[in-house]
Amino acid sequence: MNCDVMLVGRKLRDSPEMDKREYQVHRMKLLFEKGPFFYAEFNIRLFFFLLVNRADMLISNDLDTLLPNYLISRLKTTPLVYDSHEYFTEVPELVNRKRVQSVWKFIERKLFPKLADVLTVNDSIADFFYQDHGIRPNVVRNIPRRREKIPKVSRESLGLPVDKSLLILQGSGINVDRGSEELIEAMPMINDAVLLIIGGGDVIDKLKSMAQKLNLGKRIIFKPRMPYQQLMEYTAVADLGLTLDKSTNLNYKFSLPNKLFDYIQAGIPVLSSPLPEIEKIITKYKVGDFIMDHNPKTIAKKINQILNNQDLIQEWKKNCSFAAKELTWENEEKVLLKIYSKYV
Repeated sequence: MNCDVMLVGRKLRDSPEMDKREYQVHRMKLLFEKGPFFYAEFNIRLFFFLLVNRADMLISNDLDTLLPNYLISRLKTTPLVYDSHEYFTEVPELVNRKRVQSVWKFIERKLFPKLADVLTVNDSIADFFYQDHGIRPNVVRNIPRRREKIPKVSRESLGLPVDKSLLILQGSGINVDRGSEELIEAMPMINDAVLLIIGGGDVIDKLKSMAQKLNLGKRIIFKPRMPYQQLMEYTAVADLGLTLDKSTNLNYKFSLPNKLFDYIQAGIPVLSSPLPEIEKIITKYKVGDFIMDHNPKTIAKKINQILNNQDLIQEWKKNCSFAAKELTWENEEKVLLKIYSKYV
């Protein structure tokens, strides 16, 4: 849209360097990295940064950036678009901390009805916002751009075994209640397969410890967060993509994770827990199957059944190629462009 774009965020001590971008990036190093002091510092720093920097449009990503963006939009009469990537007040980090949750709910309750343009990531979460505030956001799913061809590299060059089936679990938020612990426990019962875990999250250290205790050192490979293009090279050589989130909170239950679409774009079938939004995609396009519960035996049995049915895997892979043509950012961004075009 011929705009100069600046992405503003934070930089942790262990944050990887961002790959080269076609826009400006401002990453703030903060004294605090988590907890109430982090959120207070981040919001104050963000407010003053926006105060002294000119913008023709502000885009607030999730509730933890909304207050400073809203205040600046009022002070400077700058258009504001609120982009909610999750049902923030129901994330697991808040559901058991009612006092903290009440603060975020208060901010959302006060500001949400005053917003002119709101986006969210799927229909279920849009329905929740409508129930809560009487406003139904526009839906823009987090779907990657159409990839005509993912660079095909060999497993050998990536340091991966070639004589085993390859399972992959990827994500920047591999946290509690994502099903990863049960997946580790299932691995001793899965035949001739290696599990590749790429990304970061709260339970990564625990998963590594579990793998060591179960003597799974050669059967589970951990890789840190990496640039997207590099990540997709690993994804493309896998046999089965996993997304096993539990429905322990509303945010997880109605999530629609990026990795689902990454797997489809990479042409690999998906095994998922039967969460409503994910189930819609997998069922519609016939690109995978579901686990019925998170018992490690259930997970292992289902994975073994899939890996032993190569005809079914090939059918799902073929369906992925069709789904990938429709599930693209080029189709999804039309909603976004319509909103942005009002202001720039």
